[in-house]
Amino acid sequence: MPIAVIESLDHEGRGVTHVDGKAVFVEGALPGETVEYAVHRSKPTYEQAEAVRIIKQSAQRVTPRCSLYGVCGGCSMQHLDPVAQAAVKQRVMENAFRHIGKIKPETIHAAIHGPSWAYRYRARISVKMLPGKGGLRIGFHERRSSHIADMRACDVLPKQISALLPRLRELIAGLLRPERVAQIELAVSDTGTAFVFRNLSPMSAADESRLRAFADEAEVQVWLQPGEPDTAYRFHPKDAPSLAYTLPEFDVSMDFRPTDFTQVNVHINRLLIRRAMQLLDPQPGERIADLFCGLGNFSLPIARSGAIVVGVEGSESLVQRALENARSNGLAERTEFHAANLFDTTEDSLAALGRLDKLLIDPPREGAIAVVRALGPQQRPARIVYVSCNPATLARDAAVLVHEKGYALREAGIANMFPQTSHVESVALFERC
Repeated sequence: MPIAVIESLDHEGRGVTHVDGKAVFVEGALPGETVEYAVHRSKPTYEQAEAVRIIKQSAQRVTPRCSLYGVCGGCSMQHLDPVAQAAVKQRVMENAFRHIGKIKPETIHAAIHGPSWAYRYRARISVKMLPGKGGLRIGFHERRSSHIADMRACDVLPKQISALLPRLRELIAGLLRPERVAQIELAVSDTGTAFVFRNLSPMSAADESRLRAFADEAEVQVWLQPGEPDTAYRFHPKDAPSLAYTLPEFDVSMDFRPTDFTQVNVHINRLLIRRAMQLLDPQPGERIADLFCGLGNFSLPIARSGAIVVGVEGSESLVQRALENARSNGLAERTEFHAANLFDTTEDSLAALGRLDKLLIDPPREGAIAVVRALGPQQRPARIVYVSCNPATLARDAAVLVHEKGYALREAGIANMFPQTSHVESVALFERC
């Protein structure tokens, strides 16, 4: 097998080396290490491989905590010290700015850190019956596979949820038609925990009884989802409180449904909002837009500062949730929310939002290219804070802002939202020149 010295890590946490002019991406290898590797995919300009033996080990290498590491696709960086993980992600962001955007932030902030384990308050677990192959499997998908890892515990989930996995397996295996449960969505909140069962057919009376017993015994809410996410409903207990997370620094409480999008890491979410507010610096009387606002995660903290907030989101149901959250937090008079497809943003649709002093953008992985291209004479906010879950699209959109729209990239930094994974969350400040 070939042997090589690893030069760096890529955006997926793979070691990168070059052999005979071809890039080789080696899973499980770290910079500075000498490794023996096996190629599992070969293309004319690159190869994908896996480390099979570490000949010279990095000082930043640690022993993976999970017994499924290397099989389960949920985590890919457990072999790297958590502090070093954040440093790698910071470099991924900086490299994206340099190579894609051809720009450099004036200031790089220290990474935002939080717990390295037991942080994942949201998860979607797949379920699969395998007759003759060990029976039922519940877990995340295996790496590079549609198969499901045989997950008996998970250290990135809260301890009380990880401890319930064997009981959950027992529950599903005991159903009359366990193959009709396709997945389970978990949502842990300050007010309770919900398990959403995606049931492909109605539950029998006996199975409903089993679900109630599980909910009572585990002290959780059981929801059923017979169709699309909006069809999910609380099954038991009927009188359970709404799920909610709090933002104590801004005196805000956010109600949500377990199938709504919310950040998986509540600790980092609070710190990320603090960083975004410091960069945005909202002032009383300013009119600020929050695009891709969701259920108001940034909108309500901005409004708490005294600014007027215009939130725009593609999902009608999330807009309704944002309106309800604004009312329940006493912020209805300082907020307005609209449903619109921001991927179709134009100069006219952006101008229709009225005068905007500042702008916060928090798009999905696809980024906000239509939004930044729509900025023009009618709408040029003095300050833009861009929260991103994809360094490549952030850098692409930053290039438009800097090279075409007359903004400067003042500050940027990452938040380690998903420790043990290669996921990079970042926040950047742009100011009008």
